[in-house]
Amino acid sequence: MVQTGTTDVPDISVEWYQEITQVADSAPTPVQWFAVHFTEAAILLLGALLLFAAAPRLLRGKPWDRAVALVAPVTVVLAYACSEALKTVFDQARPCRGAMTVLAGHCPPVGDWSFPSNHATIAGALAAAALLLSRRLGLVAVPLALLAALSRVFVGVHYPHDVAAGLFLGALVTLAGTPLIARPVADLLARRTTTHPDRLPATADHP
Repeated sequence: MVQTGTTDVPDISVEWYQEITQVADSAPTPVQWFAVHFTEAAILLLGALLLFAAAPRLLRGKPWDRAVALVAPVTVVLAYACSEALKTVFDQARPCRGAMTVLAGHCPPVGDWSFPSNHATIAGALAAAALLLSRRLGLVAVPLALLAALSRVFVGVHYPHDVAAGLFLGALVTLAGTPLIARPVADLLARRTTTHPDRLPATADHP
């Protein structure tokens, strides 16, 4: 017996999904190709932005700055774990199971549930982490994360509410979890700096 999921999907999300995928189906072939490959590329770009945002804090920051730079990527992994856990609670079938056209080429197997979107969760968490570390880079990361999430609907593998929930979950876990986890890490780094003053960053005396 094929398991199709038990969670009901909001009617408005179904309507938006159908409208978006109809646009995708009629889009030029280069646009379709770009959309199929965009999500993975966007995740890599968001990861790179996070690294660029974290590097100055790790190299020259005070204990709190270094703690945030160390913890922020950890919260991205935590957000992904939360997304995976929620999928087992909301066993919602993928919309592509009943779709006529899916740009992604194939629909994820049964059991790889749709709500929330893992890609959108990771994108939201990475964008939030970049924003915490660098407002300038964060302002680039946020619209990139939104486009990455939208692409998952465009190619037919998620409903709009899947990606909206994923973005919210990723951002929430990172924005709430980073300061919470960074506090004890910053205390530990401060104690190590006091114990080993020779390890003090070169610019720490010049805030």
